[in-house]
Amino acid sequence: MNKIITTNRKSLHFYEIEDKIEAGIALTGWEIKSIREGKIDISDSFARIEKGGVWLLNTYIAPYEKSGAQIMDTRRPRKLLLKREEIKHLSGKVLQKGYTLIPLRVYLKGRWAKVELGLAKGKKLYDRRREIAEKDTKREMERTLKREVNYHKSRAQKAR
Repeated sequence: MNKIITTNRKSLHFYEIEDKIEAGIALTGWEIKSIREGKIDISDSFARIEKGGVWLLNTYIAPYEKSGAQIMDTRRPRKLLLKREEIKHLSGKVLQKGYTLIPLRVYLKGRWAKVELGLAKGKKLYDRRREIAEKDTKREMERTLKREVNYHKSRAQKAR
């Protein structure tokens, strides 16, 4: 059973997700304890392929309150645990123009913290505007339909 800790809601607005992949995260003791408490922010995070590995950058994990006087780097690069074939597949895609790796959500799978990476392509401003306009139109149509149904129900009750 997966317990979702956090999701990156901005990613669906700014990016078009083409592929998803699950990866483990190499963490220290205080980091996993803090993640279990839900103190992680992935809204500005991204992943980069370097030196044959995938690294999660700009992720904020709040310091664990109950730990001692350790030096805690809250935004350090964290290695993602993927198979060699998955890394090769991702690196081939990321080298194409416009693709990037972004974390979509962080969750606990058993006792392990996992991140769902999305192979994403940035949306243009006009795409985002069109998407917002479509949502508004759909919402307005649903409101109108609901009003019509309620109107006819009330007319039917008055006729009785």
